[in-house]
Amino acid sequence: MQLADAYGRVIKDLRISVTPRCNFRCAYCDPLGAGHGDPLGTLSVRDVDHFVRASARLGLTAARFTGGEPLLRKELPAMFENARATPGIADLALTTNGTLFRRRARDLVGAGLNRVNVSLDALDPAVFARLTGGGDVNVVLDAIDLALELGLHPVKVNAVSVRGENEADLAPLAELSTGRPLHVRFIEYMHLNNAEPALYERSFLPGRAVRAKVEAALGPLMALPWDGSSPARVFKLEGALGTVGFINPISEPFCSGCSRMRLTADRKIRPCLLTDRELDAAPAFDSVDPEAALLELLLEAAKRKGKTGDTLPTLRKRTMVGIGG
Repeated sequence: MQLADAYGRVIKDLRISVTPRCNFRCAYCDPLGAGHGDPLGTLSVRDVDHFVRASARLGLTAARFTGGEPLLRKELPAMFENARATPGIADLALTTNGTLFRRRARDLVGAGLNRVNVSLDALDPAVFARLTGGGDVNVVLDAIDLALELGLHPVKVNAVSVRGENEADLAPLAELSTGRPLHVRFIEYMHLNNAEPALYERSFLPGRAVRAKVEAALGPLMALPWDGSSPARVFKLEGALGTVGFINPISEPFCSGCSRMRLTADRKIRPCLLTDRELDAAPAFDSVDPEAALLELLLEAAKRKGKTGDTLPTLRKRTMVGIGG
């Protein structure tokens, strides 16, 4: 059985947000600190196990755990162990801000973690602290070093580009891909924080402008093959061990190839990041046969996945931290 939507797009990538809590306060994600309170209806280990098993029955082979900051969940290794034991699941990934990674990495690798995305929007300590609400860039850089040391692959670095904030850091971030097998991804700032539209528009920096800044500083980027379903257009600097990618959901929407759905920490299935449409999964989780009920709900969610998302500034029911990365 395959999970496909009404437009023929095959869903291959499920994001599971295990908590809306985060220890950063990034303005483009959690402007009011909404992710710092006690979460309501947080997914249990049992819930995640049922969800992954239902997904595997629909042909999915990978699961990505996100938040908030997923490493704030002490049960995360148990979630990984269950997922790894699920027939058909071969790839387990984590998206993290890196602050707790050194403390928890070996347990997660032992539980089955294969790859990691680390958020890093700037290398300048002052800029990084301002963007994250007080974060220490050296702790995040240490997490990246450890991920490479532990043999995780690929190790991706996610940077949201914000005009007037981290423009001077864009080329240095891209340069991280030259000497080590790091895969740097520049992500356009999406209106998922309910910022005032005028402020958002002033802060928006299109991916083509980011690429121009990188090439002006480091030389031409050579395009690598693209399979159409990945959100990133990927390039390589000459002689680099890693890659540089651009995820441009606003200036170059990739809805036609979207292969993603999300499970939020309060048990909702969200077919599209950029629309508010959600399906309440709580009855399925609480049913006599959760796995079968979730399988049917995933099929229904795929049917309700819209052709496109809403990329324009609009009032959202959730900010990014409540959706999951």
